[in-house]
Amino acid sequence: MYVIGVDLGTQSMKGLLIDPEGKTVAESSHSHDPSYPNPGWAEQNTADWLHSFRCIIAELLEKSGVDPEEIGTIGFDAQVDGAVPVDKSGNVLRNALIWLDRRAEVETKEIGTRISQERVFSLTGLNLDSSHVAPKLLWIKNNEPEIFEKSAHIFLPGSYMAYWLTGESYVDYSNASSSMLYNVSKKCWDDEMAKAVGVDPMLMGRIGAAEDVMGTISPKIAAELGLSPKTKVVIGSGDEHAACVGAGLVKPNMVCDITGTAEPVAAVADKPYFDTMGHLVETHAHADQRWWLIENPGFVSGGSTRWFRDTVVRLDNYDIMNVMAKESPGGSNGIIFLPCMQGAMTPTWNGNARGTFTGLTLSHTMDDICRSVFEGIAFGLRDNIDRFEEMGMDCSQVRIVGGGTKSPLWCQMKADLLGKEMTCTKNPEGAAIGAAMLASVAEGNFKGLDEAAEAMVELGDTYTPDPAKKAAYDEAYGRYRACYAAMEPFFDQCYNQ
Repeated sequence: MYVIGVDLGTQSMKGLLIDPEGKTVAESSHSHDPSYPNPGWAEQNTADWLHSFRCIIAELLEKSGVDPEEIGTIGFDAQVDGAVPVDKSGNVLRNALIWLDRRAEVETKEIGTRISQERVFSLTGLNLDSSHVAPKLLWIKNNEPEIFEKSAHIFLPGSYMAYWLTGESYVDYSNASSSMLYNVSKKCWDDEMAKAVGVDPMLMGRIGAAEDVMGTISPKIAAELGLSPKTKVVIGSGDEHAACVGAGLVKPNMVCDITGTAEPVAAVADKPYFDTMGHLVETHAHADQRWWLIENPGFVSGGSTRWFRDTVVRLDNYDIMNVMAKESPGGSNGIIFLPCMQGAMTPTWNGNARGTFTGLTLSHTMDDICRSVFEGIAFGLRDNIDRFEEMGMDCSQVRIVGGGTKSPLWCQMKADLLGKEMTCTKNPEGAAIGAAMLASVAEGNFKGLDEAAEAMVELGDTYTPDPAKKAAYDEAYGRYRACYAAMEPFFDQCYNQ
């Protein structure tokens, strides 16, 4: 039977129709944008997600000509760290608070008065930070009590989509592990965290494996979509977790650079390592339930380049940005960009941080500024790779997946900066591939994710580092770290909520 893999991202939804042998038969995508009603806030209308999904299903069926009765299973992955309040009748009560939302700084501090940051980290593997779900739930409880009281569920984005299809309430281990209400070592909801936050984690659903079937599409929704009500839906996973699966990271000692709106950097591990040196990287569950992901869940990467494209240079595409950046030398003639457009997750976690350009002079060109955006994000990647290696992890195999694979300039820049060979996936839609792999395993097309990876993961270009460029990047990286260290007290003084 055929399967469909769907990736619910921040700026778009992507869908793949896959045959029983793991080959892509049709692809579709549809854009949808967040809204930013106040500084530090970020929301999305869930109706936009449903519209994107309807468009994708219609296009996949039209392009492929596949009989809907031959589509056996749908797999989802989705942006993590969101909150979608839903009443007992299934009505969404407000716009979704998404991962970019940092409004819950006060609630984060409130939780910190009840449980220490170190205790939170030891239980959940996560930083006590407003980007995570628990402070968002508490913000709704404190600031919109009428909505909280009406909420029969407060879903993560992927769980909401699966609930809309099936009427069932589930979340997988990987998505649960980003909530700050999950015990990452015991792999279950954590009573101590639930008490500290004052929220019942069962609002998000029961926990299961990403490839577990949670139900079938309801007859009403199936008729609306033109699909069979016999089509199964798996629980699905977080987007960076699925992207790792889609890049073939189904065994330890591999690293994935996931280039989307955010840029998670993840390493696969056979046990829950903890970053006791500074909590730069967190400990999450993997979509492959055999393993864990040690990761930084994502500084604003593609979101920064899109902002620069749309707001500063006002271009229709990224190709000209790449041409412009190529005209400036490594180090951007001294300009440093800090990609902290919605707070920072690297080189430290700080919700007060803001994006900045420093080092500008009258001699600089737009080419220099453009290159500094690409470099600032690449420096964030190095922050995390360096930390993995300080923790004793093997970072010799680094794969790149996502939209960033379309920029050879950026990929080569990262290889030169890190001094490491980097290999891209052939298809940039790694998260959707990962979701389709989960569906394919559930459908029985493959015995497990190892076999699915052999059939479905195709590697593309490999970028070999140029040693002659390493010194210039090392010097620029030092300026980036010094700039952030100098600016952080200013951020905390001026933007502390």
